[in-house]
Amino acid sequence: MKWKNRNLRALADIVCGNVDHFQYRSSSYITEFFEDCDLEYFHDGSTRWAWVAERLEEVLAMPHSRPSVPPDAFVRIIRRVLDKGEAQEDDEDRRKALAALNIILAREGWEAFYDDHGSGQLRHIASNTVAEVANPHRPLTPQELQRKDQLTAYLDKCSEDELIEEVLLPLFRQLGFHRVTAAGHKDKALEYGKDVWMKFTLPTLHVLYFGIQAKKGKLDSAGMSKGGSSNISEILNQVTMMLGHELFDPEVNRRVLVDHAFIVAGGEITKQAKNWLGERLDATRRSQIMFMDRDDLLNLFIVTNLPLPKDALPPPQAVSGLDDEIPF
Repeated sequence: MKWKNRNLRALADIVCGNVDHFQYRSSSYITEFFEDCDLEYFHDGSTRWAWVAERLEEVLAMPHSRPSVPPDAFVRIIRRVLDKGEAQEDDEDRRKALAALNIILAREGWEAFYDDHGSGQLRHIASNTVAEVANPHRPLTPQELQRKDQLTAYLDKCSEDELIEEVLLPLFRQLGFHRVTAAGHKDKALEYGKDVWMKFTLPTLHVLYFGIQAKKGKLDSAGMSKGGSSNISEILNQVTMMLGHELFDPEVNRRVLVDHAFIVAGGEITKQAKNWLGERLDATRRSQIMFMDRDDLLNLFIVTNLPLPKDALPPPQAVSGLDDEIPF
């Protein structure tokens, strides 16, 4: 990432606290600031804003996966700058600080905001992608565990179309896939084994195409489908169709083949089902198949901090006294 010099200087002034609504930092506190961001930078006593601007330029030059996701260290710097523990007397909710920071970020195509937990986040404006490293295997906070329980209850009652529209589409868009398109279930003739198709641009600007075959419940290797579960043999034909049928990409005005297929289940995908499918696909096709079951969906959805589907939210609590009879 390459920023304009004036924006680097302006952000450096914010880090140094030379701007209203931000905590002032002397030389030692600037070093402490970068230590809090897991960066081994030690201020050398030179002009503070100039030194910080050079460090910010180094951070922005660090490796990152794609243009819509900045280096992890830069995200940590923005979160540290927005720490609500440093609120000033005239800006206790840090609204003024956030507005001042966003003036600078907007010039480079970014926007900062506070999430539901009061943590600073960074969003790429063009792609609406939140710059957060999603590690689905990390321990979840108590608030995240509560949201996970609510989403689990939603998956138990939602339909297959709701699983696709309310969970899968927002999740894959957040993960950096684009042109995420649902085939839908109204016109089966247009699905060709896939419920969703999408594409992903590599850092080299090469494009990979993906298809998704989604099932609401459990996928197993039983002889026939049972209530709440699907037989993996039903998926075999759909996956074969998905990988063998071309789709039309209007952005490049040509037909392309799906490079990889996601088999996504709102329930468990048993090991036996995965093995059964793998044995019936040749080596080339096996490398194109990826599985996502309920645990994968839940953890990814929660750590990417996506809003829960409307039907997954708890009903608003009744205000005491409203149910009392009103005398006439």
